[in-house]
Parts: sequence; structure tokens; C-alpha cells
Amino acid sequence: MTQPDTIHLPSRASGRHGPRQPKRTRFGSLAKAEWLQFRRNKTLVVTGVLFPIATPLAWHFIGKGTTADAAALATSTLETFALMALVFVQYYSVLSMVTTRRGEGVLKRLRTGESTDREILSAPAVPGLILTLIGAVVVGAVVYATGAPAPVNPLAFVLALAGGAVVFTLLALATSVFTKNAEAAQITSMPVMVLAIVGLGSIRSVLPDRLGTIADWTPFAAVSDLIGLGAAGTPLAGGEPLRFAESFADFGRPLVTLGLWAAIAFFVVYKRFRWDDRG
Repeated sequence: MTQPDTIHLPSRASGRHGPRQPKRTRFGSLAKAEWLQFRRNKTLVVTGVLFPIATPLAWHFIGKGTTADAAALATSTLETFALMALVFVQYYSVLSMVTTRRGEGVLKRLRTGESTDREILSAPAVPGLILTLIGAVVVGAVVYATGAPAPVNPLAFVLALAGGAVVFTLLALATSVFTKNAEAAQITSMPVMVLAIVGLGSIRSVLPDRLGTIADWTPFAAVSDLIGLGAAGTPLAGGEPLRFAESFADFGRPLVTLGLWAAIAFFVVYKRFRWDDRG
């Protein structure tokens, strides 16, 4: 996978030379710098835009000719989009950018300015979030404009993508603890990517019962379950599709799963994150 180009972010002047910048302004400056740098890498832009959009839509149009279950096809298409966007764009881009910035000494330099640690570590997530939002609008519009039944619970989609973005951003930061450089990210990212793929509904459905139960508590499984509830009202325990009001009863496990993984990743980042290559 492609590494992000070198970035040189200006450190913020401290309050000794003037009033402290508002939080929104500080984070906005960091996020804008990350976005502009991301845009300069044409390979990342093309991969980030086309890969998570073209792959699920190709699957969607191929499936339209082979399946009569439009709701199941919509679920599969949206699940594929979420996997591509959250794992191969959001997760990997944050991991690569943070690892590269650390190696260049940018993270350590930014800490000498006004920006807080939270702002510095949140800014690299912005490009992936923007692309995920754009992709969700495009893929969702195409899916529902080409004959898919109306979603049962759109709120489930929002929770799936928002919660998934938070969890996979935190997992990227946690993975960076064990990643020496951007080249090593191609190796250290594999466990999380494999874990995410195991969470696909199609994979879990063919696993032995005990392994399937364990896989139900993986981070992308929570995203997959929420998408299934949102698109088709698919109950977690199987059975007849749920209606809008009924679907809320099945939100519990996916949300708890996302919360647990977010807490685990946050703990690793809080305890072990390195701001430069010397620790």
C-alpha cells in the first residue's frame, strides 16, 4: 500500500506571544493540513475514492442479475462498502500517516505548540472520514435508486459508520504503537484487517458455532450487524425481518461491542503511544 508523502506542519506559537487560538480553529488548521497533504498523493486519493465505491457497486450490479432478494443484496453491498471504507481507507490511512509523522518528528514538534494531544491525533482521521461520507452518499444513492427496498432503520447506518470510524481510528493509533515505519505498517496492519474480514456476515455464517459466537464480538461484526438491521431489519438471532421499532431491541450487542473495542484501543494508546521513534 502507498505511503503518504512527507508533510511539514507548522508548529503553533504558544500563548506567550498572543491569545490562545480557539479549539475549533486549532483543530481546523490541523485537519486542513492533513486533508491538503492527503490530496497531494494522487494514488491515495484514487484508491480512497474508487476502491470503496467501485468494488461494492460492481458487486451490486453483478448481484442484481443473480439474486432475487433485493434487501439482502443491499445489505451485502453496503457491508462491502463499510469494510473498504473503514478498514482499507480509514484504518490504514491513519496508521500510515501517524507512523510517518512520528518518524519525521512532526508529532513531537506539534506538541510544543497550542494543539492538544487529542487534536493532534484526531486530525489524521479527517481525510478518511471525508471519503467515507462521500462514499456512503454515492453508494447509498445508487443502491436505493436501482430498486433496493427502503431501509428499515437509517439510524443503524449512521451508528455503524460513525461508531466504526471511531473504533478503527483508535485501532490505527493503537497499531502504530507496534509499527516502526510506514513500510512496517503493511505487516502490522494485517491482524486488524483479518479480524475485520472475519466479522463479515458471510464469513461468520459458515464458521462453527463457537467460533461464530466469538466472531460476533469482533469490531467489524458490530458494523455488519448494524448495517443488516438498518438495510433489512435482519435480527441478530435469525428469524423474520424486524420492523423499524423492533430493530432497536437488537442494537445492544453491536453498540456494546464497538464500545469495548474503542475502550481497549484507547487504553493502549493512552498507555503506550510513542510521540517519536525514541519513545
